[in-house]
Amino acid sequence: MRMNLKSIFPYVFAVLSFIAVALAYFSPVLKGEKLFQSDMEQFRGMSKEIKDFRATHGEEPYWTDAAFGGMPSYQVSAYYPYDFVKSIDRLFRFLPRPADYLFLYFIGFFVLLLVLKIDWRLAMIGSLAYGFSTYFIIILGVGHNAKAHAIGYMPLVISGAVCLFQSKYFKGFFLTTVAMALEINAGHPQMTYYLMFFLFFFVLVHGVQRLREKKSLQNYAKGVLVLTASVLLAIGTNATRLMTTKSYADQSTRGKSDLTIDADGRPKEETTGLSKDYITEYSYGLMETFNLLIPRFTGGANSENLGTDSHTYAFLRSKIDRKQARQFSQNVPVYWGNQPIVAAPAYIGAVFIFLFVLGGFLLRGPLKKALLVTTVFSILMSWGHHVELLTNFFIDHIPFYNKFRAVSSIQVLAEICIPLMGVLALQAFVFGEQSLERKKEALKKSFFLTGGVVLFFLLFGRSLFGFEGANDAYYNRLLNGLATAIVADRKTLFFEDSLRTFLLIFASAALLWAFLKSLLKRSYFYLLLAGLLLFDMIGTARRYVDTEDFYPAIRVEKPFAKSTVDQQILEDQGHYRVANLMGNFMNEGATSYFHKSIGGYHAAKLGRYQELADFHLSKNNVEAFHMLNTKYWIVPDAQGQRSVQINLEANGNAWFVQELKWVTSADEEILSLSDFDSKKTAIINAEEFPALLDMDVLVSEDSLAKIDLVNHRSNAIAYRSKSDSNRLAVFSEIYYKDGWNAYIDGRLVPHYRANYVLRALPVPEGEHLIEFKFEPAVVARGSRWVLFSTALFLCAVFYGGLRIYRKKKQFVAS
Repeated sequence: MRMNLKSIFPYVFAVLSFIAVALAYFSPVLKGEKLFQSDMEQFRGMSKEIKDFRATHGEEPYWTDAAFGGMPSYQVSAYYPYDFVKSIDRLFRFLPRPADYLFLYFIGFFVLLLVLKIDWRLAMIGSLAYGFSTYFIIILGVGHNAKAHAIGYMPLVISGAVCLFQSKYFKGFFLTTVAMALEINAGHPQMTYYLMFFLFFFVLVHGVQRLREKKSLQNYAKGVLVLTASVLLAIGTNATRLMTTKSYADQSTRGKSDLTIDADGRPKEETTGLSKDYITEYSYGLMETFNLLIPRFTGGANSENLGTDSHTYAFLRSKIDRKQARQFSQNVPVYWGNQPIVAAPAYIGAVFIFLFVLGGFLLRGPLKKALLVTTVFSILMSWGHHVELLTNFFIDHIPFYNKFRAVSSIQVLAEICIPLMGVLALQAFVFGEQSLERKKEALKKSFFLTGGVVLFFLLFGRSLFGFEGANDAYYNRLLNGLATAIVADRKTLFFEDSLRTFLLIFASAALLWAFLKSLLKRSYFYLLLAGLLLFDMIGTARRYVDTEDFYPAIRVEKPFAKSTVDQQILEDQGHYRVANLMGNFMNEGATSYFHKSIGGYHAAKLGRYQELADFHLSKNNVEAFHMLNTKYWIVPDAQGQRSVQINLEANGNAWFVQELKWVTSADEEILSLSDFDSKKTAIINAEEFPALLDMDVLVSEDSLAKIDLVNHRSNAIAYRSKSDSNRLAVFSEIYYKDGWNAYIDGRLVPHYRANYVLRALPVPEGEHLIEFKFEPAVVARGSRWVLFSTALFLCAVFYGGLRIYRKKKQFVAS
């Protein structure tokens, strides 16, 4: 028992240390405070109606009426039946947020290093430093929780793949399946997609290596087959989540548009996903890549606090009063790269990159090659439109690549590979069998290469670059000479961080040299190494996410205060929609917190609704607002403050039309909305809905015919109709074919799309109960696949475990 306790102590100590460090870094969570995250603030606006529905009805709506006139809740907030993976995830994320994600970074990387047989002390030090990668911390700061969640599980997936190619098939199968299931369940397909590139290179390099060495491919093929089976089972255990995502993606802005023109009448770029301009909007600059090594190479973030000890403050103090000068100096636009918005540089670490280069000279084998290839690939692809030929090839020919924007995000692969190879280099340097001379030579080359590059920038960088930002002319217009002061500060930041990086590389090289010369005991070496790495990583991360970013929980959980305007609108107990025209209504979630908004905040809106916004809502086509039942507009008053305006022309919840206008294409359909009376006319695409052509529907005026809303829930709506003839009703609800079903007097009937985005239904004469129910069959289908895949996985584990037990029993018996 004593030996067992001694053997597990290092791992228990490491886990407890990870917990302590995560809580210490985000210490306000211990007082019940929460991190303010701008994206999460918008998410709370978007998801409030869904949460309220759960609390009231005890079920999932799978549809929200609070944003964009209505949309599936799959990508906003949705719980699915038999989501066993989510329960496993909660075992890892038991700390208060965001400390839970930081712990996940630590533990995932630690497991990977242990699988690679790294000394537990080096593994612990490396994991702590890895978790404080500036990119990993800043995505928590802005609220990209799903991305952080997915990144946290990436090393665990890699761990499973490593086990498989170590011929540890049962362990590899179990770890890969569970880790990949958790990775997919995190709900950030882009990160999971990028991870697949690493796995591809990992498998490819191992195969090429075996062919070059003329080794048997039997074990390799077995590893590939088990890896494939693990990924497929992980997909199966997340089938509902993936199938609903696929169903929605096809009809979202990530899917293929039916239009051939854009809102300005120009030919539309043909694509099955996002446009190339949108995909590459956030392309990392070629020189900006040095941010990975020198944090503020291109200035840092869009806005940084330089305080009173800055050129900007000194200049402003000579022009304006102290208070104004201090306020501006706390938000200086120091970033001068090419991207539209940057919250922080994607700094990987001077020490880690130095060790990565050391690994390039010291390590051998397929893993090193896979890490090098993946790193180079991720950096190349992050350049986006700067390497147009390569990027366009991937967008046009590689499946699903055109579904994701912000190509700079692919650098997450380098964020994993560089620290991983750095720790492998440390292991080889400390414990490797390489000769002393080889280690010395590798150390010298690494120092001269990395240190030389940084020293060049340190000496000549301020004269090489202009340090001019995209908006400098604007700041000069505000105050002549202000841009010059900002440029001076950018040069200072560049010099200071270049010096910092050089000193860290020098200190790292000196530390390794001292250890090589036996001038340091191993325990002291570990302590100094940990101090150097954590000083480097935490010191940079703290610039962008600190304890000052935490607020009382109530302020974060309920971010939007009900204004007088909101209260005035909410006095109306009917069902209607609100348009907030104070800003970009298609990019804000605050209105959805209190109202049924025609706007919202989401990266993947329904494609047709986005097109309606581009062609008509953004151009103030009032008929488009009327048909969406927009009863209230939030508009600026004479003083620019929020005020409310009632739209007396809103169409209401449903109406009978007097005229059908037939069109034969999506272009004609959306352009017809420019000049029509939405109360009288319904625009129908005859090519898509030919069945309507043959229906006996009267469209003449009938003042006695009426259709009234009886009940409205997110996923179930009821109306009463009365008419003396068969008529066509149009509803101010968004048409979504994969889930909404129409019923007349309890009988399922087909419904159609009118006016590009709305629902239409032929209603027979007489009095009838009309119901729309959101009953997505994809959820039921997905649930069956989840149960099947889970059962299959458990059977495989039981069978594998039984075989191992029998082999051990036979071995003992013999």
